[in-house]
Amino acid sequence: MTGASPRIPLLSQEEALKAAETVGVNAQIAELNVFRALLHRPALAKAVNDLLFALLFRGSLDARLRELVIMRIGWQTDSVYEWTQHWRVAKQLGVSEEDLLGVRDWRASDRFDAADRAVLAATDETLETGTLSDATWSECERQLGATTDRLELVAAIGTWRMISSLLRSLEVPLEEGVEAWPPDERRPAG
Repeated sequence: MTGASPRIPLLSQEEALKAAETVGVNAQIAELNVFRALLHRPALAKAVNDLLFALLFRGSLDARLRELVIMRIGWQTDSVYEWTQHWRVAKQLGVSEEDLLGVRDWRASDRFDAADRAVLAATDETLETGTLSDATWSECERQLGATTDRLELVAAIGTWRMISSLLRSLEVPLEEGVEAWPPDERRPAG
């Protein structure tokens, strides 16, 4: 973040909760700074909420694989908010700290199996080129199998890339008292 404050002022907790109630966004979600920014436009906040909810809680893609994708995007795009929020989510889902740290340089790590490597390669390739090559798609097909899982992989990469861009462009700060870049405050070199 370059500025001292977000580019769009965050709604107060009360304002965010009131706006969230009008469109059916959960109160706990409304309290997050990203939604305190998005709720300036409640319909947009609702659409983002519904997309995230579908991928996080109603998806078929393995939650561990999804979190590796999100953490890799957070790292590669230098999104402190995304890395920090999903550090907690991934740990709650049982992803080890070593695996989370391993996404920083996953190609050099021995922690990841073929499925992990396929989704991380798909993530990097999409971030670099905006799409997946035939070879990467074929490897994802071999490792993930199910059409729904491959569809959700592409959707997850696109969604959290969008979220990273939104967070960084709006300069959304971490919630008060939340430590940046867990567990060691190391951030990408870029």
